[in-house]
Amino acid sequence: MTHRLPLVIRYAFLPVALLWIAQHGTAQTSSSTSDVEQLKQLVFDLERRVAVLEQQNQQLRSSASPPDRSGPDSAASLVRATAELRVPGASSPLPAQAVLPASTPAPLLPGTLPSGATLNYTFDGYYEFNLNQPTGRVNDLRAYDVLSDVFSINQADFIFDLDPDLAAKRRYGFRIDLQFGQATETLQGNPANETRPEIYRNIFQAYGSYIAPVGHGIDLDVGKWASSLGIESNYTKDQPNYTRSYYFYFLPFYHAGARISYKFNDKFTANYWIVNGNNQSEPTNGFKDELFGFNLQPSKSVSWTTNYYIGQEHPDTVPATNCPVPVQPGLCLAPLNPAPNGKLHIFDSYATWQASPKLTLSLEGDYVIQREWVNSAPGESSAPSHVDGGAAYAQYQIVPRGALAARAEYLSDRGGLFSNATQALKEVTGTYKYSLGDNFDAFLEYRRDWSNRPYFVTNNPASPSSHQDTAALGLVWWYGGKQGSW
Repeated sequence: MTHRLPLVIRYAFLPVALLWIAQHGTAQTSSSTSDVEQLKQLVFDLERRVAVLEQQNQQLRSSASPPDRSGPDSAASLVRATAELRVPGASSPLPAQAVLPASTPAPLLPGTLPSGATLNYTFDGYYEFNLNQPTGRVNDLRAYDVLSDVFSINQADFIFDLDPDLAAKRRYGFRIDLQFGQATETLQGNPANETRPEIYRNIFQAYGSYIAPVGHGIDLDVGKWASSLGIESNYTKDQPNYTRSYYFYFLPFYHAGARISYKFNDKFTANYWIVNGNNQSEPTNGFKDELFGFNLQPSKSVSWTTNYYIGQEHPDTVPATNCPVPVQPGLCLAPLNPAPNGKLHIFDSYATWQASPKLTLSLEGDYVIQREWVNSAPGESSAPSHVDGGAAYAQYQIVPRGALAARAEYLSDRGGLFSNATQALKEVTGTYKYSLGDNFDAFLEYRRDWSNRPYFVTNNPASPSSHQDTAALGLVWWYGGKQGSW
C-alpha cells in the first residue's frame, strides 16, 4: 500500500480546502479576488508538501526492508504533518522547511549495539622532548611517555563493554579491553612478574560481571581488570594531565582474580578482592593477595576512596631447562627452597572535591612497605623497603573547550623499591588541555622531575643529572557509545 500514500494525503487535505471555500467563498464576495489568491497559495503549499512526501515515499519503497506504515506511528506522522498546515489568516505561518526531518547519516563505526553493549575505540599519540637529551632517547621513571624526540604511539585500544542492566532483567555483563602500543609493552606482562607474559600482554582487561540478588545487589567480577589503587587511570582522555604520576607508575597496573563490591547506600560502598598477585595474570607463588577498601561520597561534590592491599610478590620457582614431566610452553620451572616469604603492604587513599563548576581539586596519599624475608632465621627478618608520600591536583576550566591542570608530588623511596635507588623524588607538571573537536583532545604539557641525588640520564651516561625537564604534545582521539570515564 506504500504507493498510495500520496493519494491518501491529498484526500486528507481536500476537506480543509473545501471547508475554507464554504466559509469564505460565499460570505465574502466583495473580496473574491483576494480569496482566490489565498486559495491558490494554499493549494500550492499543499502540492509542495505532497511532493516532499512523495519523494520520501520513493526512498522508502527503494529500501530493502520498508517499514510498516499501517500502524499508529504512521497515523501519528500524518496527523503531525496535517497539523503543520495553516489556513490563511491563522496566527502561525506555514513553515518553509519539510515536515519530516532529514535522515541522519550513519556513523562510520558502530558505538552502541541493540543489546545495550558499547564498542569504543581510542588512539593516543605524542611527541615529547627531554632537555637532558638522554642517551637512547629514554625518559627516566616513565611508563607511558617513554621516549624523547620521537613521534610515538602511546596506545591504541578497542573496548567491548556490556554492563549488567537490572531494568532489562539482565544480571550479567562482561568487558574486554584490547591494547597495543608503548604503554602495552611497559604496563602489561613484565617478565619479572609473569611466567608467560606474551599470552596476556594485549589483554588490558577481560572480566565477566554478575549482580547477585542479595540486599541491594552484590557486584561480582571475575577475570583481569585495571587496578584502582591510585587516583589516576589508563585512558588519557579521562586525565587532567598527559603524563602520569610516580604513584601511577609504581602502584599495581592490573590484577587477575575475583572482586566484589556492595553499595550499602548512596554514600558508602565496600570492596573486597582476592587476586593472583600484583601485576600477575598468572601467579608466581601460591599466596593469594587481598584488598579491602571503601568508597565514601558524603556529598555530590566530594568523593573519598581508601584501600588496604596485602600481598606476597616473591616467586617460589625459577626457570628451568630440564623438565622431568611434560608441561605447557613457558612453564618449565624448578622450586625455590626456601622461597622468600616477605609481604607487601599498600595503604592508599585519595579524595576529589568539586570546589566549583569550573574548579576540581584532588589529593592522594600512599604508604608502601615490603620485606623479602620474614623470620629468615629465628628472630630475624630482612630490612624493609618503604615508599611514601603523595600528590596534589588542580584543574580549572577556563573556557568551555580548554582547561588548565597542575600536579605536584613527592615520593620518598627508601630502599629503592620504586627507582632502584634510595632517594627523594619530586615533580611538578603544568598542562593545557584543549578539545579541538568532538572526541579529539590536545595536551600541551611541561614537566620537571628532580631528586636529592644525581639520577636522571643525560647525553653523557657517566654524568647523570639531579633533574629532568620534558615538554610534550599529546593528541588523543576516541569514539564509542560508553559515557563518562572508560
